[in-house]
Amino acid sequence: MTTFPFAEEFSFSEARSHLADIANEVIYAGKRAILTRKGKQVVAIVSMEDLEALNAIENQIDLNDVKKALADVKKRGTISLDAIKRKHNL
Repeated sequence: MTTFPFAEEFSFSEARSHLADIANEVIYAGKRAILTRKGKQVVAIVSMEDLEALNAIENQIDLNDVKKALADVKKRGTISLDAIKRKHNL
């Protein structure tokens, strides 16, 4: 099981009983919470700031992938759908 700094683990039943306290720790203390089910980490509760940072990272990865794909198209060119159909006897 992976360990995360600044994260505390709670079972779902603990989280249900203490959700407001957990949320306050996340919001005001900058902590993260990991919820477990049968001892397995399944859900994380993070601040909006953390979620926005994760989203920005994912967007940057997507942008890099698009740039690579466009560079590949520029280098190799494209093939028409009709040419693909002919090649595969469709």
